Amino acid sequence: MTRPTGVLVDAYSTGNYLPAAFQRRGVDVIHLQSTPELMPSMLPPARDSYRDFLVFDNETTAVKELEKVAPLFVLAGQEPGVPLADRLSELLGLRSNGSALSTARRDKHEMIEVVRAAGLAAAAQTLTDDVETALAWANAGGHWPCVAKPLSSASTDGVFVCRDEADLRRAFPAIIGSKDIFDITNQQVLVQSYLEGTEYIVDTVSADGHAYVCGVWRYDKQLLPNGKPIYNRDVLMDADDPVCGPLIAYTKQVLDALGVRNGPAHSEVIVGPNGPTVVEVGARLNGNMHPGFHDICLGTNQADLIALAYTDTDRFLAEYGDRVYQRRQPALVFNTPTERSGRIVAIDEDAVRRIRELPSVVELTVKRAPGQVIVPTKDLLTSPLRVFMTATDEASLERDYRAVDDIRESVYVLDA
Repeated sequence: MTRPTGVLVDAYSTGNYLPAAFQRRGVDVIHLQSTPELMPSMLPPARDSYRDFLVFDNETTAVKELEKVAPLFVLAGQEPGVPLADRLSELLGLRSNGSALSTARRDKHEMIEVVRAAGLAAAAQTLTDDVETALAWANAGGHWPCVAKPLSSASTDGVFVCRDEADLRRAFPAIIGSKDIFDITNQQVLVQSYLEGTEYIVDTVSADGHAYVCGVWRYDKQLLPNGKPIYNRDVLMDADDPVCGPLIAYTKQVLDALGVRNGPAHSEVIVGPNGPTVVEVGARLNGNMHPGFHDICLGTNQADLIALAYTDTDRFLAEYGDRVYQRRQPALVFNTPTERSGRIVAIDEDAVRRIRELPSVVELTVKRAPGQVIVPTKDLLTSPLRVFMTATDEASLERDYRAVDDIRESVYVLDA
């Protein structure tokens, strides 16, 4: 007897955790690739996790092929797959966020305009391919500092904090004509007012408009001399912290405005003097999602929650709908920076061992291999290590974080 089947579109990066989550619920998955070739800048989908691996040609053909397997769902595994998953799930009559607001869930300019139209706090912004137009906008509105970034990328790719006209002039040629993390050539620059305050992640999984908040994390950031912000570590918040109530309430309003009624969302929101303001929302899993790590500190994880929401919606709504997580113990994700550059000739296994043996370390991801080049960190993509850490008390976690910080530059052996 053939097992029930679902479809994942563009399950790159942490989307790789979804096949196993659905298989644990007795559902096989088919992968649908939205582009002729795999996107080279992200961790690709693992082919052996899927019953079949399809490449999208056109809507008519895709619908006919998928109707043969009567899928339970069509779900985006990563942001590039959102528009196609929205459209196909709609055409097949499956649980869907619909296609009417798909653009607003991918295009950061449209996203903020939709949020603003809903009466919610949002950044001032302009979209242009002309730096003089951007300068005129910033000067006329007094928008200094401002933020320049690509229209639909992620992981702080191509994001510049511009303190003055010279910074903005440098940002434009760095963005225009370059390819973003999803292999799309940037033809315009989104320039937004700089939001003062502390930035937070709000991760959710929804079914029929009922969102479960499965984690709130505070970004501890560093601003490099070149104006690039880098995320140093994500720190898990206690849901009872006073900042979380208003932050969660605002984020749910943003999800409603953007039509995110089903599936995951990874929202980035800055809380400033006047309250929360959205930076952006991705209808996807957290890029730092790690099931084993999240199970320890949160009691569950986004991948398993997604699988439950799509395979047993009644149970999901009964156990999680409209609720908020409780932190089981302190946790953080450390995306380590480096100031070194050169070709990697070896991995110092003793340094790796010393990090892995720290009591708080759940997992260490060594992102580079011998033969590759390492460069000074300018964004999340150039961070060379990711360390998932949790402990029963804050002091132990902080002690081990400091130990990792001391060891991190020893992991890669570089040529002379």
